[in-house]
Amino acid sequence: MKKYHPFSEKIVDILVRKVNNDNRHFFRILTGYYLSKVASMMRCNIDTNDRGVIPVNTYVLNLMVSGTGKGYSTNILEHDFIAYFRTEFLNTVFPRKAEENIQTLAQERATWRVNIGQSILPINEEYELQQDKLQKHFDRLGELAFSFDSGTAPAVKQMREKLLLASAGSMNLELDEVGSHISANADVLNVFLELYDIGYVKQKLIKNTVENIRSEELPGNTPTNLMMIGTPTKLLDGGKVEEEFREFLETGYARRLLFGYTTDSHRTKYASAQERYQQMVDANLAKDMLSIQQTFTNFAKRPFNPVLQMSEANHIYLTQYQMNCEDKADDMKDHMSIHKNEMSHRHYKAIKLAGAYTFADNSTEITQDHLDYAISVVEDSGEAFHTLMRKQGPYERLAHYLADCDNDVTQHELMEELPFYKGSEAQRKDLMTLATSFGYRNNIIIKKRTLDEIEFFNGETLMETDLSGITVAVSKDIAYDFAIPDIKPPFDMLHKLTTTDGYHYTAHGFVNGHRTSENVIPGFDLLILDCDGDVSISTVKVLLEDYSFLISTTKRHTEELNRFRLILPISHRIKLTANDYSRFMENVFEWLPFPVDEATKDIARKWESYSGHYEYNDGATIDATMFIPETKRSDETKAQISATGVGNIERWFIEHTAKGNRANHLYRYGMVMIDAGMALGDIVEKLETFNNSLEVPLPEDQFRNSTVKSISKEFQKRGVQ
Repeated sequence: MKKYHPFSEKIVDILVRKVNNDNRHFFRILTGYYLSKVASMMRCNIDTNDRGVIPVNTYVLNLMVSGTGKGYSTNILEHDFIAYFRTEFLNTVFPRKAEENIQTLAQERATWRVNIGQSILPINEEYELQQDKLQKHFDRLGELAFSFDSGTAPAVKQMREKLLLASAGSMNLELDEVGSHISANADVLNVFLELYDIGYVKQKLIKNTVENIRSEELPGNTPTNLMMIGTPTKLLDGGKVEEEFREFLETGYARRLLFGYTTDSHRTKYASAQERYQQMVDANLAKDMLSIQQTFTNFAKRPFNPVLQMSEANHIYLTQYQMNCEDKADDMKDHMSIHKNEMSHRHYKAIKLAGAYTFADNSTEITQDHLDYAISVVEDSGEAFHTLMRKQGPYERLAHYLADCDNDVTQHELMEELPFYKGSEAQRKDLMTLATSFGYRNNIIIKKRTLDEIEFFNGETLMETDLSGITVAVSKDIAYDFAIPDIKPPFDMLHKLTTTDGYHYTAHGFVNGHRTSENVIPGFDLLILDCDGDVSISTVKVLLEDYSFLISTTKRHTEELNRFRLILPISHRIKLTANDYSRFMENVFEWLPFPVDEATKDIARKWESYSGHYEYNDGATIDATMFIPETKRSDETKAQISATGVGNIERWFIEHTAKGNRANHLYRYGMVMIDAGMALGDIVEKLETFNNSLEVPLPEDQFRNSTVKSISKEFQKRGVQ
């Protein structure tokens, strides 16, 4: 069970209530950054047994949709909490530590110069000279930037030089709306990439001139913190910005960053405006904020440059976590290099964050609890990272956009509305093809039609059919009062309607219950077909053995001439216009291996119940996407039907026969031909031709000794001459 740092959770509680957003992970990441910022300003370090002394610092990326409180929560932390530390640090701590360190550096340089003969001055005079020189250099470097939102690589190195002279403070880059600023700050981010581990970066070699004197490189490290916040759509735009961001992840930011990512608002819901207002002005909330403000003020009064310790047992505990993460990384696919990198370095993020928590608790030792607090946040970060990396690609977003559109859209409108739908005609066509393919596997249907050489697109998200509640409208009148029951009947109880005299039923509902095409309420999940003597029940049962269906006989049914309703549930609930419904049903008729009454393509068609015979077959639901007009799937189905060049029944068996079921389907094909009254010799000849047409035919001896014998016995049993 995960557990979180108590002091941090107090801050998170305040942010949740003040911002009216319950995304606790976002606020935990934010709080972790600011605690690390304070700790690194005070030069808090961790003494590790394997890496030596490392600084406490944190890099975070926090992405949340616009209008959900990113700016507000940051302002609360900056102005209501950090400001109390900042004032004390800049006015007291930093000047004092800078003065002390400049004196130390001046003494070291003076002693060194005198000892090697570079100076003939007395050591006290050389000391004053070096101190004056260092102080002037320190002043020329400008004021300390407590944090900054942009910069250049030279400016970062210049600020680092000031921090080295002071031996205090840290560099804190805070990029708001990172998607808009990542490109402009690429050089700074590359420098920060190098500074993360121990606060060290190599000096750049520049030409030494009278105007530009190369300064002496100072020893030491400077901790850095990085906070990047913004909206997912700006950073993950499917274009150049996202590509650049992913390159940063690949070059090392995946292993350095703590991630927060959500596309939901996470807005807290209240029963009333009064309740929400009371939460905002709660006196206890103000009291809690005052307590935290005092804690931040006290952070600047803590001992400077603390070095946190960690016991051997806790080193082993962290190492076990490291090994667990490395095992998980090893199990990942080879192409998931960024994921592997992030996973295998979680332990390092955890120890740095644990150091921030330890500093906040005014402790000198990182305990197992501190490690557990940090590991919980790091694991949540990992989940956010994986969600971020699974972010919808441009083709997915295109598919979902089309599914959300109420009306048809043109190429021009797509280019206007979608920033990622750009490029050449060929590139856009490829994107639409990918979107269509994605939709096919994710219950989104994308339709295209052309009018006057203009392409129109629309989409629909399909809902899978729920067999426990089937859509059917019922009335005792032939034209009025058709209503869908409040509790929809399950498919396996539908016979109670079809076999009860005095009722009429339809596959759609109607506005005001009036059964006309104009009043149809779109949405159906049943195929209701009429078989009027052209095919027997036994043949249908053989041909549709793999599918769920209900057979319900009608008034004119006889044993010699079978007349019945054939009702089949389809895979998804489909919404179509009257015209498209007719085309949908025509596609069904073309696909079926036997004829049915084509008048059932009328969207307002009704059927009368009759107390006849009924029977069910349990199987799969028919894939409705094969028949939806103007879709890639229906075009593929039509092409497949046309390509066989044989009759419907033979084509049906060709499509449904695979290596593992050849004998069964040959037998079923033979039974269909027996039902059709064909002579035995003709049946065997057709079966032999069919078997030879298969990609992998049934072996000759098995065909003769099994299939032909079984069909012959059935032929004789039925007394067919």
